[in-house]
Amino acid sequence: MEGVSIDVPWYMREPLYLQWKQWDCQSDCRYYCMLDREKEREAFGHGPVKYHGKWPFKRVYGIQEPVSVAFSALNLAIHFHGWLSFFILLYYKLPLNKDKKAYYEYASLWHIYGFLSMNSWFWSAVFHSRDVDLTEKLDYSSVVALLGYSLILAILRIFNVRNEAARVMVAAPLLAFVTTHIMYLNFYKLDYGWNMKVCVVMAVAQLLLWVIWGGVSRHPSRQKLWVVVVGGGLAMLLEIYDFPPYKGFLDAHALWHATTIPLTYIWWSFIRDDAEFLTANLLKKAK
Repeated sequence: MEGVSIDVPWYMREPLYLQWKQWDCQSDCRYYCMLDREKEREAFGHGPVKYHGKWPFKRVYGIQEPVSVAFSALNLAIHFHGWLSFFILLYYKLPLNKDKKAYYEYASLWHIYGFLSMNSWFWSAVFHSRDVDLTEKLDYSSVVALLGYSLILAILRIFNVRNEAARVMVAAPLLAFVTTHIMYLNFYKLDYGWNMKVCVVMAVAQLLLWVIWGGVSRHPSRQKLWVVVVGGGLAMLLEIYDFPPYKGFLDAHALWHATTIPLTYIWWSFIRDDAEFLTANLLKKAK
């Protein structure tokens, strides 16, 4: 119970599956009162309503949104598989230069992208399993960091920026903005509306850059790129079209997590194709 010493007898303590999620008597009572209230509303023919800004989800072993957690974990796994296959391709299948480094000049940038993606989905799973102030800020901050870096990476790859000094000049302003925004969310105000606008602008900007570049450059794997861009754009609509969770589990946000799983697989396939394409071109020029 809240405020009870840890030296109390074991039979007075919360179950372990609730303790690890920091559920106390007060939060647990709110949860069951919410379920009772929803049963009453359903009996009178009324639909679900939000409580403190969240739909009434049904917990599973203390996990608040089990479906979103499962899809977040799957996204993390797909990103890990994609990054690992990219790593194996670069250093075990494609030829290396004299310094035992990959010819693909964007390899290190994609490695960082892979780490930020896995980090983002990890904190997404944590946040959806237990919504507290700390997990919320870690989730939001990770998403902003990933979107900001993805925009930088898109600019560097699309405009073929290879010089280190030029890369720094391109990345510095965007990194400064993203860092400032993350600090604003964490230490000043967690403004949901403003954060949504920032995230949407960064996401739409890079989607437009990729889709235009795919057509102009005539990249051999542009079809995969367009599938990801169009699919990602349509998936974003699920963030706008919000609806109550079906049976207390599946809502629009969870469906958005589900749609990104196959798109992520295709995206890493495009990245591998791009590495093979540029490596082949560099080797031809070397000859």
